[in-house]
Amino acid sequence: MPAFKELVFSGVQPTGNLHLGNYLGAIKRFVAMQAQFDCLYCVVDLHAITVWQDPGELTRQIREVTAAFLAAGIDPSRSVVFNQSQVPQHAELAWIFNCVARLGWLNRMTQFKEKAGKDRENASVGLYDYPVLMAADILAYRATHVPVGEDQKQHLELTRDIAQKFNNDFAGAIAAQGHGEGFFPITEPLIGGPAARVMSLRDGTKKMSKSDPSDYSRINLTDDSDAIAQKVRKAKTDAEPLPSEIAGLEKRPEADNLVGIFAALNDASREDVLRDYGGAQFSAFKGALVDLAVAKLGPIGAEMKRLVADPAHIDAVLADGAARAEAIAAPNIAAVKDIVGFVRRR
Repeated sequence: MPAFKELVFSGVQPTGNLHLGNYLGAIKRFVAMQAQFDCLYCVVDLHAITVWQDPGELTRQIREVTAAFLAAGIDPSRSVVFNQSQVPQHAELAWIFNCVARLGWLNRMTQFKEKAGKDRENASVGLYDYPVLMAADILAYRATHVPVGEDQKQHLELTRDIAQKFNNDFAGAIAAQGHGEGFFPITEPLIGGPAARVMSLRDGTKKMSKSDPSDYSRINLTDDSDAIAQKVRKAKTDAEPLPSEIAGLEKRPEADNLVGIFAALNDASREDVLRDYGGAQFSAFKGALVDLAVAKLGPIGAEMKRLVADPAHIDAVLADGAARAEAIAAPNIAAVKDIVGFVRRR
């Protein structure tokens, strides 16, 4: 394979009510990656409509996710911040990839089975085809790296399969057009650090989710300091003090979750946290976690609210980012059309 310029692509769905899990699992990592890579951060609104969305709410949620990016520290002058639907090359490449991907590959995607449930015949074609669009999102920019959580590893494998099959199927045309042995990179995952998977504050065996009926199960990014403190203090724990060793967190999911949250917020390891708080009662540990969470998350929530109140500014950021994204994607898709054999307007 030829050498490709290192480039990171990642997207967040505009599904509303962003919470601590979204921040620690994705957005906080996005901020850190800016120092190491050229990054494109996308609000994936085309993915959002694979299930029905209220149009007014979708508009609000696109802006809210963008506000979260900016409030958390993503610099739109340094990274490309945009929403997917403003860059038509995503959808164009998705169709070409629909003709490369195999039905058997999509039939193995476990996330469709989980999201569609028992009534699969009523699920949208888009929900079934979602992973192909995800591959197009990544490869429209020939991105070399994607930060992934556990639930997206299978989709990245599909992206790699599509890239490899395209490179193989069109090897002659790729070489003839001067692109060497392969047009698309085989994108590599960037695996998460501490607390990449944040669990519910009410049940340490379940992932933190906006759909949980209890608001006390999660810390929303828009929560104020009082709400953050109250939710941490009310988080479910057990009767034993914190252990001094990692092994002591086994079979204690709530303790493990709170230690992981502290570690991720403090840019530390679980071992570091247990070194400082091992043997302490949860009341003392929660007090320290309240102080840390309020210090780290309070300013983000306040800045999000300020930004959301200025939609014209957010829309300007998205428009500028979309123009910069399209400047990367358009030549790539033009090259793909030449490779496939389309006659295009010059």
